[in-house]
Amino acid sequence: MNWNTLISAKRFGLEEFHEERRENRSEFQRDYDRLVFSAPFRRLQNKTQVFPLPGSIFVHNRLTHSLEVSCVGRSLGNDVSKALLIRHPELQNSFLPEIGSIVSAACLAHDLGNPPFGHSGERAISTFFSEGKGMALKDKQPNGEQLTSTQWEDLTHFEGNANAFRLLTHQFEGRRKGGFVLTYSTLASIVKYPFSSSLAGKKSKFGFFTTEEESFSRIAEELGMRKLNGSPLKYARHPLVYLVEAADDICYQMMDIEDAHKLKILTTQETQELLLSYFPDGRKRHMLKTLDIVKDTNEQIAYLRSCVIGLLIQECTQAFLDNENTILKGEFEGSLIRHISELPADAYEHCARLSFEKIYRSRDVLDIELAGFRIISTLLELMIDAVCSPEKAYSQLLINRVSGQYNVKAPALYERIQAVLDYISGMTDVFALDLYRKINGNSLPAV
Repeated sequence: MNWNTLISAKRFGLEEFHEERRENRSEFQRDYDRLVFSAPFRRLQNKTQVFPLPGSIFVHNRLTHSLEVSCVGRSLGNDVSKALLIRHPELQNSFLPEIGSIVSAACLAHDLGNPPFGHSGERAISTFFSEGKGMALKDKQPNGEQLTSTQWEDLTHFEGNANAFRLLTHQFEGRRKGGFVLTYSTLASIVKYPFSSSLAGKKSKFGFFTTEEESFSRIAEELGMRKLNGSPLKYARHPLVYLVEAADDICYQMMDIEDAHKLKILTTQETQELLLSYFPDGRKRHMLKTLDIVKDTNEQIAYLRSCVIGLLIQECTQAFLDNENTILKGEFEGSLIRHISELPADAYEHCARLSFEKIYRSRDVLDIELAGFRIISTLLELMIDAVCSPEKAYSQLLINRVSGQYNVKAPALYERIQAVLDYISGMTDVFALDLYRKINGNSLPAV
């Protein structure tokens, strides 16, 4: 792969007519602004990141997480582009200086496809088909319709990343061709797993549904991404995916620890020790002097967190530069965070283990996962039954409840199921809970 073709301002959906605009914003900055002003991005403010959405203590939600990931991604992209321009001065007049803008826009979009209630929402959808009542859809339906094996893999491995690519590129009812009409490079930079669901395996990770396979292939071929397999389809990652992934890895680890401290899951001393462990003794002594000056405990943790983020940006930038050739060949293995120096790598692993034990398995987190699992499973059961048996009176009531942009009356079974998944995955936590209560008769509209 080469940088001249990997970074393109061509817009998805406007291939036949592309107008060059005369304005101060670059095409990639326009991507960023388009995402910020979109409804799906706004809805992230009411989607769970890890902890239940705030009562008196404000913790991160999907919106604040995405904004912070975008900031870190911009820094990573800018640092990488500056170094690459020194290494490849012949690319000075290319789009290489725009890497920071591309990565920051992709970071904004990376969680747009996630359903309500965090990762439990993804699991609720996939297990509805692999373990729950949705298993019946694998067999031929009374009207003769049947899902293909690849469509079934899409459903049983439902993945937020693949759903984000669909949201950004699919032409929903009454909407324009090309979805968000983003640049090819921004779209390619969010696809962490550039292969079909047939290759997902037990990890349930893949990059595009069957319906978007041709779209991704078109983007990948235009950008000169390395094709690893034809059927099932698999490409090497676009190099900027590694920077988007690194920004996400850095932020969720640091912010989850900071939130756990605010919620008193971790003590101040525990949190300080975790964050200081990233640094050698000399730097640590200097940081402790700052902590002596700053007395507010939350401000102390914020200072240490910012120091760690700065360190990890440097480390991941260097890891990318050290492995540029391997990345461009499509042969790089793992994430950038797995290729950083020994001391911060050990500290990161320790934080990951502690987060799993103390944060992700905490009662509050498990409670929201349990509730989310139940809510989404119930909505799926009722809505999919409605689109499979639209002749029922109750089915018509549910179908009429769905926004017109979702084609729940599509002729093909798979398209109707996807429309239901589009509808449910686009919900906020509060909307999903409210609808769940109403259709269960636990809540009535306000008079």
